[in-house]
Amino acid sequence: MLLVGSAFGLVAAVLLFSTVPSSGRGSSEPVLPTDLSGTESISHDDGDAAAANTRESSLEEVLQIATQARAAMARSLHSYTARFVKQEVDSSGVLGEQTEMQLKVQTRFRNGDETAGKRVYLRFLAPESVKGREVIWAEDLHDGKLLVHEAGLLGIAPIPPLDPNGFLAMRGQRYPISQIGIVRLVEKLIERGQEDLGNPDIDVTITHDFSLDEISADLIQVKRAKPSGKEGDFSLAEIVIDPERQLIVRYRSFGWPTTEGQPAPLQESYTYHEIQTNVKLTELDFDPKNPEYKYP
Repeated sequence: MLLVGSAFGLVAAVLLFSTVPSSGRGSSEPVLPTDLSGTESISHDDGDAAAANTRESSLEEVLQIATQARAAMARSLHSYTARFVKQEVDSSGVLGEQTEMQLKVQTRFRNGDETAGKRVYLRFLAPESVKGREVIWAEDLHDGKLLVHEAGLLGIAPIPPLDPNGFLAMRGQRYPISQIGIVRLVEKLIERGQEDLGNPDIDVTITHDFSLDEISADLIQVKRAKPSGKEGDFSLAEIVIDPERQLIVRYRSFGWPTTEGQPAPLQESYTYHEIQTNVKLTELDFDPKNPEYKYP
């Protein structure tokens, strides 16, 4: 028992340390807002630039797009897999490294309504410090706890189930795991958009035929003229949506430069690559006893 307890203490310490943002790839290579200087001029409603790729829009239109996307998901999105790449500033204001994960999700819509428990499986691909880590969280399984398996020698000792909102699980994270996923992403977009309706300090543009992973997508940019003073404030937010499947595949927000003339600093970035929808996921995909997983 002493050996197991000591091993868990070591695993917990390393888990805690390895979730702290570091000065690696993320912080040394700043992410800049999308440069649209190569696109055609902004289209107005006077018909002079009807063929332009970028046109003026409004929060009302963005909310309509987001609401329609959410409704489409509710009708038909039961599960999906993706390669998920994120980078974000944590609660202490430190920008972490870019993290890449293989993602499996069963949505709350899979029973034909919104009553099913959300389920998530993550396998970390990068950076090297966390490569091989596995995480399972399900609202309706394992008492809602976070099941974590570390890679390598640290994975020998089992880690007791964690509170998904607790200190250890949240260390170095901006949001709890319950907030992950493309459904929650569009819901947050709707919430933030509704808060800013009627704000004269906001300008919105939509760029059509924006390429992401060889998808012809729409890039929505929401710009603030001055800080709002609200939590989660941003100078620029970028939303990339696949109009054919009505899926938001990227969201990024940028804060306010500390010095005039400096680029806006990245606050959060979430991109879903290689999305496969309505794949055949079962309870075994969210079970640590799955023979494809490495849980002890």
